Amino acid sequence: MKTWYDKLAEYFPIEEMKSEEHMKLLLKEKSDIYHKDESDQHVLMYVETDEFVFVDYLFVSSNARGEGLGKKLLDQLKNKKKPIILEVEPIDYEDTDTKKRQRFYKREGFTHAKSIGYRRRSLATNEVNELEILFWSPENDDENTIYEQMKHTYETIHTYKDKHLYGESYEPVNKVLTYEEESKPVKPS
Repeated sequence: MKTWYDKLAEYFPIEEMKSEEHMKLLLKEKSDIYHKDESDQHVLMYVETDEFVFVDYLFVSSNARGEGLGKKLLDQLKNKKKPIILEVEPIDYEDTDTKKRQRFYKREGFTHAKSIGYRRRSLATNEVNELEILFWSPENDDENTIYEQMKHTYETIHTYKDKHLYGESYEPVNKVLTYEEESKPVKPS
C-alpha cells in the first residue's frame, strides 16, 4: 500500500518535491496553516491563511481521473471564498500531462499570473526549475496581491527549515520570485 508521500513522489518531478521529512514537519509544526486531505484516490496538500489558499500538491489517481474528483476538491477550496494560488509546469509539448493540467485549471477558472516570474533552483537536482503561477480569485485580486501571497508562501512553507532539512538553503525570495509591473497605456495629453 503506497503512502500519501509515495503517491506524490511518483507523480511529481523530483525538482518540485519537498522531502517527506519537510512535509511531515510542516504538518506537525505548521498545522495551523499546512494541511493534508487524502483518500485512496487523491492527495491534496495545501496552505490556508486568513487571506488565501495555496495548493502545494494535488494528485488524483489515474483510475479516478475524468470523474470530477479534481474539480470537487478545488470547489471545496473555492468555497472558502479566498484567492487560490498554485504552481504549475509550463506546457511541454513532449509531455501531454502538462497540457492536460493547464487545460484543467483553465476550465476551473484559474488565470496565469503573467507578471510573476518563478525560477527556483532545486536542492535535489541543482537545476533551475521554471514554473507558472496560476490563481483563482473570487474578488478579482490583482497580480501584485497574488505576488505578495506567493512570497509569503515561499518564505514560510517552501523554505521552512531548509538548511536543517537539506543541508543548504534555497535562494532568497527576491531571486526566485519576480514581479513585472503591467505596462499601463499612456493617455495622450
